[in-house]
Amino acid sequence: MLSWGGGGGSYSAALMGWHSPRDYHVSGYGCGDHFYESDTFTHSWQVLAELLKCPETKDMLCDVGIKILLIRPKKAMADDGVYREGRWFASWIKEKMVDDYNLPPFISNITGQTTVPIGDAVIQTSDTCLGSEICEEFFTADSTHVKMALDGVEIITNGSGSHHALRKAKRRFDLMRAATAKTGGIYLFANQRGCDGDRMYYDGNCIIARNGDIMNYGSKFSLEEVEVITATLDLEDVRTYRNAMTSVRLHSSAATSYPRIRVDFKLTHDTIDVMLTNPATVDYATPEEEICYGPACWMWDYLRRSGQHGFFLPLSGGIDSSATACIVSSMSHLVCNACINGNQQVITDARRIVGDDSYIPTEPKEFTNRIFTTCYLGTVNSSTHTRERAKNLAGQLGSYHLSIVIDTAITAIISIFTSVTGKTPKFRANGGSFCENLALQNIQARIRMVLSYLFAQLILWSRGLPGSLLVLGSANVDEALCGYMTKYDCSSADINPIGGISKTDLRSFIKFFRSKYDIPALDSIYEAPPTAELEPLSEGEISQTDEEDMGMTYEELSFYGRLRKVNFCGPYSMFCKLVSSWKNKYTITKIADNVKHFFRSPDDNRFDLRQFLYNINWTWQFRAIDNEIDQLNKKTS
Repeated sequence: MLSWGGGGGSYSAALMGWHSPRDYHVSGYGCGDHFYESDTFTHSWQVLAELLKCPETKDMLCDVGIKILLIRPKKAMADDGVYREGRWFASWIKEKMVDDYNLPPFISNITGQTTVPIGDAVIQTSDTCLGSEICEEFFTADSTHVKMALDGVEIITNGSGSHHALRKAKRRFDLMRAATAKTGGIYLFANQRGCDGDRMYYDGNCIIARNGDIMNYGSKFSLEEVEVITATLDLEDVRTYRNAMTSVRLHSSAATSYPRIRVDFKLTHDTIDVMLTNPATVDYATPEEEICYGPACWMWDYLRRSGQHGFFLPLSGGIDSSATACIVSSMSHLVCNACINGNQQVITDARRIVGDDSYIPTEPKEFTNRIFTTCYLGTVNSSTHTRERAKNLAGQLGSYHLSIVIDTAITAIISIFTSVTGKTPKFRANGGSFCENLALQNIQARIRMVLSYLFAQLILWSRGLPGSLLVLGSANVDEALCGYMTKYDCSSADINPIGGISKTDLRSFIKFFRSKYDIPALDSIYEAPPTAELEPLSEGEISQTDEEDMGMTYEELSFYGRLRKVNFCGPYSMFCKLVSSWKNKYTITKIADNVKHFFRSPDDNRFDLRQFLYNINWTWQFRAIDNEIDQLNKKTS
């Protein structure tokens, strides 16, 4: 069924006729507050009117077409995580009831209808019964597919807008198996693909399931705008499956019926001379593969729709920026593979991006050089090791690489402060205070941001090429959760491909990418200790490491981040869980100190919607931890 509003809008319509996403677009998930505008509502109907005029898919039950059969409102809004559907829409709460909906005159002129049913109903053909769930309804505890199955619905469709997240795909497949195994039936799950104008990536991966088996599924990461999967199934398999289940027969006899929209239409063929589809074996992507291809697909969609001509990345030679660079390289591989396979849309987009109407990208390294600029922004505090690591990686990936020294700009900024105050700040290593030391670190980081945007706007011009570049960020989710970043440095960019990925997952990705694409420069990057290189070197070697600054390892930080963000732990509950998990690793006092240190760290509020300005003493929570320590010590004694 058509997800009007991308499944996150207000309606799903079942119609007969034609669907061409390349030519017409009804509103999708990324409309945001445009959903408040009456224009969005009006134009959605106007687009639907254009689709209704097209007769190309005669004798098919489709999303849009010749006659509107039913407008199926959404019954469950997605209002957690990144979704805010309840902000714009209200759920349909009249279960198994329909009303009449007055169609706009320009629709009536096409279909000859003045009203259509709107509500919680199913479609009865002459040979089967179809129902629809919309996106979030599939994931809720009280999903409607069970009720529909008990009322004889044999085929259920779902037009969804489910965004990509690490390790999410398996949950979709598990839920799909469970949805059809419990009561039998065929489930058709379609999902959006692309960035939809927002900062999320919808990863496609449509699924066809029957009686607890996955019959077919689409590719998870692809640059194709549209993908069609098919399965030839026998409805008798659904009926015999249900007949063999006593519980289904029992509950079906007591089920109340849905209103049925009856149509003189058949979906089956009266023949046995047809090859039926066998169950498929699902090949799950690993987290490393998801990091490699998910952000890469999103970045390509974002780039081609932004009107820009590539990416600019400050490449430090560390894990985070190197992982970001590898994702750009992965994007180049996907683009070249699509062009080699004849994807005309990708070829057209690539030609516009590089400014060459005859160009076809076929070699990833060469294409990367055209659309990707990396820059090592060094200072007197930078080591030769990180400079060489950045240079070697850029060379092996193929980026257009710059290595510059920015001390002149930093000195000029500090001289302005000195001329006004008569004071010259010093690093801690040179006798300066905490405030001086932090300010001198941050000015280096912020100058890098300013220069990044300057070079992103002008570097193509300097090379005689058209356009400008999008600036890429490289701040991981762990550092965002504990606030270990300079505001308006790596936390400021046009897009941040690794903003939702932990350091531990990025390290695993680096190993995966090194092996898959034979990038030996990643070996030394993987082994090097993470460092911001913002304090003076000691005899030419780094004297500052990220883990020492944070007071915790990245492995520990990832664990804290999962407990806080995924498990919604506060200080006390986090301490209790860690005592159980780490009792053989640290003393309970050390665990308490680490937890308190983590919660004293400022969160920049990008990945968490709790308050920004906390009382860092957490008097009640920290006291509860201390009381628990006393009780544990008494118990041990």
